[in-house]
Amino acid sequence: MTIRKRIDKIHGFYIEDLSVGMTDIYRKIVKNKDVTLFADISGDTNPLHLDKNFARSTIFKDKIIHGFLTASFISATIGTKLPGPGSIYMSQTLKFLAPVRVGDKPKTQVTVTKINLEKNLVSLKCVCSVGAKEVLTGDAVIWVPSRMGLSKKQKRKK
Repeated sequence: MTIRKRIDKIHGFYIEDLSVGMTDIYRKIVKNKDVTLFADISGDTNPLHLDKNFARSTIFKDKIIHGFLTASFISATIGTKLPGPGSIYMSQTLKFLAPVRVGDKPKTQVTVTKINLEKNLVSLKCVCSVGAKEVLTGDAVIWVPSRMGLSKKQKRKK
């Protein structure tokens, strides 16, 4: 089930509102401007991403976008949709399976696979695909706020 409802405009889901199987999707058409901005911000100016002539000489035969630009769409999905604002990344694994190119419209889907109420942690399966082809997969662990604030155990660790 795709979730569009938000708890309120400022806050995403609380840990108590999540259930295994919940999913949400983010889509974005990748533009050349996105690639150049990402190169500027990250410092990754590998010509494979920026220079058509150089890219033609590679196995890809054309420019490809940065793998971590694709991965950032997972962050966008988690930070704005599921679980949404207020959640904090704890860890992320990634497998880069195929290139993404300017003009592609990756579909990024996150799905709740596990919930740990005691630690306020949710595990998510993350998949980016272009058409039917998976281009990036991984798993994320996210800290999600509780309606009740921090547990006694979490407060003691502070």
